[in-house]
Amino acid sequence: MSLLKAIWLQPQACAQLDESAWDLLVRQARHANLLGRLHHHLRDAGAPVHERAQVHLLSAATMAERQHRSVRREAGILRDTLAALGLPLILLKGAAYVLSGLPAARGRVFADVDILVPRERLEDVESQLMLTGWVTDNLDAYDQRYYRRWMHELPAMIHMHRGTALDVHHTILPATARLKPSAAALLEAAIELPGLPGIRVLSPSDMVLHSACHLFHEGEADNLLRDLSDLDLLLRHFGAQPDFWELLLARARAQQLTRPLSLALRYASTELATPVPETLLRETGAHRREALNPLYRRLFEPQHESSAGRAARAARAALFVRGHWLRMPPWLLAYHVAHKAIFPPQQTRANGP
Repeated sequence: MSLLKAIWLQPQACAQLDESAWDLLVRQARHANLLGRLHHHLRDAGAPVHERAQVHLLSAATMAERQHRSVRREAGILRDTLAALGLPLILLKGAAYVLSGLPAARGRVFADVDILVPRERLEDVESQLMLTGWVTDNLDAYDQRYYRRWMHELPAMIHMHRGTALDVHHTILPATARLKPSAAALLEAAIELPGLPGIRVLSPSDMVLHSACHLFHEGEADNLLRDLSDLDLLLRHFGAQPDFWELLLARARAQQLTRPLSLALRYASTELATPVPETLLRETGAHRREALNPLYRRLFEPQHESSAGRAARAARAALFVRGHWLRMPPWLLAYHVAHKAIFPPQQTRANGP
């Protein structure tokens, strides 16, 4: 177990760390994009923090809050942009946590703003965004077609003046994925935020399920521990609401997402000690012996040189393959891999931040 994970589970153990260990803890947390969140976690636990380490922790938390202020301003602008089309702004992931004031927002940093719109309005939304300064990544014709025909989002967009990155989703999993949750059900259940007319987020159950889908269907390992921490905080927060666990299971079954929920509950409870009702663990099969255990045991650690050796590199490669396998049927995966082998990607972001 990495030092970061050990301290996360037992914050009072900070008292035993020498200066060298504190240096390593800061490096691991920064690499896992958890440095700002670690600041809040240790402060809430009343754990002693080394003076030099505190400078780094507080700086990361301050930078996260500055980003959150920018995201709040961006959300207001996007709301007005979509209002011209008669659409609400539905925020996903990090931006949704921030605007909702959820514990999962504290200290969290993210690369872009994610929004959800009806698929049948994608063309209108993209045109309206372009009229207000948003441009699409420089992608070749194949990648443009790949996103628009097979994926669950448009190619990433960047604002020409503000440098903000935006992902426009029409559902939460690729159209070619084996699991096919109803986007219409997500839109219908979205909740308007108090005091923020025209801005909505997914329902608590859908927010958790989206986080689970993102975590267990992506092929990138760098943020896995951060994303698992998101789930931990969401489950702890929403779990205090009456009937949440029953509603979560019913929603997972209705949306064909019991499998990602099972993985989410299993690893949140085993890796971060998330308090999950035993009955729910049994009903979702989260106690089953998993062939994925050796893979995720190595990847739910900071992917820092101190905690990621050869085995972790092999696990990262396996996760990449698994992510593509879940995302595409075999014929499309073979076609996609062959195309990328013959025509390696060379695109760069236009007007990147």
